[in-house]
Amino acid sequence: MIIDFHTHVFPPRLVEERGAYVKRDATLSALFAGGEAPMATADELISAMDEAGVDAAVIMGVGWTDRGIAREANDYLLESAARYGGRLIPFCSVNPAWGDDALREIDRCAASGARGVGELHPDTQGFDLADSSLMDPFMGCLKSRNMALLTHSSEPVGHLYPGKGTVTPDVLMPFIERYPDVAIVCSHWGGGLPFYSLMPEVKRALSNAYFDSAASPFLYRASIYSLASKAARPGSILFGSDFPLLKPERLMKHIRAADISREERDGILGENARRLLGL
Repeated sequence: MIIDFHTHVFPPRLVEERGAYVKRDATLSALFAGGEAPMATADELISAMDEAGVDAAVIMGVGWTDRGIAREANDYLLESAARYGGRLIPFCSVNPAWGDDALREIDRCAASGARGVGELHPDTQGFDLADSSLMDPFMGCLKSRNMALLTHSSEPVGHLYPGKGTVTPDVLMPFIERYPDVAIVCSHWGGGLPFYSLMPEVKRALSNAYFDSAASPFLYRASIYSLASKAARPGSILFGSDFPLLKPERLMKHIRAADISREERDGILGENARRLLGL
């Protein structure tokens, strides 16, 4: 089973009226204001999945700052998942800074089939992962519903790009340690955090952390798969394309060519995600 763990889809109206929506939401503006970054609907994602031979995909919005857009986008994710009979796995997008309103939106989406929350963008959403007064009830809500969390992550070095932000390994590490009972997926290889697993204390702390390969060709050489597989906890690496920024087959080609065992390859392409999601 091949599972793309990191895709973004948007309601057709949002795609068509992109300029108006960008003016309302800070994260959308940071990522899409220039007009170059592609947007896609669920139908377009399904077409890309069929072309690449992907069985299922986790679908998300972005880290919304506008509550009305968040609800509209979450409704679209849930409706799309229901329409495609299990091929699309919805993660609702909320802002922890909304406090109780965020928890209510998680409850509402969970009742309609959401399996997790993501993608968080702490920089543009204006909250701190280290703020325990904010994050304790938020993560407690996810724990009680057995929902995973996916957060944006970035590298402390290297080139700049839209939305890179400051959620680097030194920020992620204490956050993951504080919430060991919630599966936390760090996008974009956790900004390099898996390589710190060579330190025994870090390896122990990352026992419930996962890392996806979203946008990997824009960040690392293809050897990242074989190198990360040697450093990270077995079963913790997830194939994620960051569609529509990249089509899934580009990353799948790199995974299949990586110097890793068949078991590791099958795990990255879908088995790790299947176990995490309990499919």
